[in-house]
This record gives sequence, structure tokens and C-alpha cells, in this order.
Amino acid sequence: MFEFLRRARAPEAAVSEPSEAKASAVGPLTAGRIRARGAAHGIAGAGWTARDGVSLARSGFLGNPVGFRAVRLISEAAAALPLVVQDCARRYDSHPVLDLITRPNPAQGRAELFEALYAQLLLSGNAYLEVVTAPEGRARELHVLRSDRMSVVPGADGWPVAYDYTVGNKAHRFHVRDGLSPICHVRAFHPQDDHYGLSPLEAARRAVDVHNAASNWSKALLDNAARPSGAIVYRGPDGQGSMTTEQFERLQSEMEAHHQGARNAGRPMLLEGGLDWKPMGFSPSDMEFQKTKEAAAREIAVAFGIPPMLLGIPGDATYANYQEANRAFYRLTVLPMAMRVTASVAHWLSGFVPGEVVLRPDLDQVPALAVEREQQWRRVGEARFLSDAEKRVLLGLPPLVEGA
Repeated sequence: MFEFLRRARAPEAAVSEPSEAKASAVGPLTAGRIRARGAAHGIAGAGWTARDGVSLARSGFLGNPVGFRAVRLISEAAAALPLVVQDCARRYDSHPVLDLITRPNPAQGRAELFEALYAQLLLSGNAYLEVVTAPEGRARELHVLRSDRMSVVPGADGWPVAYDYTVGNKAHRFHVRDGLSPICHVRAFHPQDDHYGLSPLEAARRAVDVHNAASNWSKALLDNAARPSGAIVYRGPDGQGSMTTEQFERLQSEMEAHHQGARNAGRPMLLEGGLDWKPMGFSPSDMEFQKTKEAAAREIAVAFGIPPMLLGIPGDATYANYQEANRAFYRLTVLPMAMRVTASVAHWLSGFVPGEVVLRPDLDQVPALAVEREQQWRRVGEARFLSDAEKRVLLGLPPLVEGA
């Protein structure tokens, strides 16, 4: 009835030689770089978010509360897991790998480093860790690199021979020499890509777009009062149903000035001259609107492997209670990712520290698994048909060494 106001992949850069400075090789690329604010983008038509990592991170993490919380929940939980270092003979209380991950670089501790590493893996399907070595080749620092700036340089046999880190028109190449790489590349499984992983955000990008579109629509309704709660019906003294141009413009201006927007919500109308108010109910599509948004939020949670109950999404009855859902979250999502990432990091670091060790989460110190681990310890301890060595293997402990 009324008219309302509406309101590249970068060119290949020159490759620089490896730096001799004992600091992150990509530090000079980002020093003094001016951060530009991206323009706000609205949703037009039936367009979907692009599949590149930057667009997915912007729409699914920076601009979506469900995606943001999912990434933070997983990365913080995985980064907080206590880690143990052991080899085939013993578990270490002090070891170069423990020292390195405890203070990986001057700006980060263990939790900050692994939280960034896990978050990059969740957002892009790829996580890159750079090692800074001393002159004798020993690892001194670890740095997480942004996955959207990294590209793999495959060799003739398909295996990576280098990694290019590009910022603007500057680039640094990390060479893989003698099978020893300064970059640890952890990637999620991708069925159609040989060098890059598939992120949960890419699998859930349509659900993210639906959820964001629903939020934008709700905001537009609050700002513009775009959906009328009723209709004003005009009946003239002689029964005519049309108004003069002057009458229509006056009524429209009064509606916009006194009855639109959140600040005018609930203000009563004063009708005169044959005007009558007819309330309008919600259509079935309006009533299903919130359910659509909740369904999209549930799909995002499923893509990340988080029980919807942990994200506050209503209507989930898969788990009997919050504690059971939290235990399933650790067992099915956090631990598999943490164990895979820590195993990759430990294997990679074996080329920069003496000896080869295993780095893994200490399950006995995870509060969410306390009941489960207690039952396992009791079950294994009471198994008389197992030797002490077999029991230690089942509990994830190194075997006893004679005389140790």
C-alpha cells in the first residue's frame, strides 16, 4: 500500500631467497602493512558466497555467530588439551619439544599457537606452521602462517618442493631441501584436491548464507518496518475507495514519521476521515521463518561436528544432557583433530630436534573424559589375563624399561 525508502588470485610475485635472520621469514612482508577495511556487502538475489578462503572466513566466521562460536569452541578446547612427549622408552618431563611448544615464539604461548593453528585448519582446511632454526639447525621458534596467503609449489612428481607466502606484491619462498621442510602443512581431507584441504565452512557455506540472509532480513524489518502488521482501509463519504494524491501523500508522510521503526513500536494510531485499521496475521511463510534459521544453524553445527545443544540451538534431543553432549564433542571432534595435528607436528619437528618423539594429548587430564578414563583404568587394571606391559600399552603409556 505504501512505498518505503530502500536504502584475484594475486599476480605471481618475485621469489625472494631464504632469510638468514633468526626470526619468522615472513615478518618483513607484514611489517608496516596498512590494513584496509573491506566494504560491506549485502546479499543480492540468490547469490552464494564464493568458495575461496577469504570469502568463507568473512561470511562464516567474521559475520556469522554460529560459525564464529563453532570455530572458537573447537580451537580453544583442542588448544587447552594437556600435551605429553614420549618415545618408545619413556615419557619426558623435560624435552626440547616441550620447551619449544611451551614458548614457541616471543608473542605466543602454547595455547595461543595451537588455537591459531586449529582455527586456520577449521576455516580453510589447511594449517601452516613455520619453524625458525638456529645456525646449527635446531628449532628455535614456531609461527602459524595465514593459510589464505600460502600456496603449494608442486614438483615434477607432484610432491611439494616449496611453499610461497605472498602478501600484496611481496613473496617469500620456503624451499623443501633433502626432504626437510621449514613448513609443516596440516590439511583436512579433500576428495578433489591433491594439495589443499576441505574446510567445514566450505561444506556448510549454503547454510551460512541462509543464516546470514535470515539475520539481514530480520534487521531490515526492524529498521524499516517493512512488513505491515495491518492495513489501513479508506472508505470515503460516498463509498469511494480511492484517495486523492494530496491525501495519500499526507497519510504516507505521517506513517513514516510517527509509526515506522523500532522507536515507534506500539504507538497508537489516530484515524480520521473514513480510515479503518484492519490487522493482518502472520502467513505460514512468516511462521516458518525462524525455523528455517534454526535449521541453518543446525547444519552449520553438524558440519563442524558440534552437538547443537552446545551452541544453544533449540530442539536438539540427540543427547540426554549437556554433559553427555560435551563428552561426545570431545570424543568425536576435538580429540581426533588434536591427535592428528599433534602427530603431524611431532613427526615434522623430529627433523629439527634430537631423537624422534610422540606428541599427543594426555587423556587422563581432560575433565570431560574423567568418568570414561576412570572406567577404562579400572577395567584394564582388573584384567588378570593382561601383563603389565600390555596394560601400559592399552592406557597409552610407554613400556617400563629395566633399570630405569
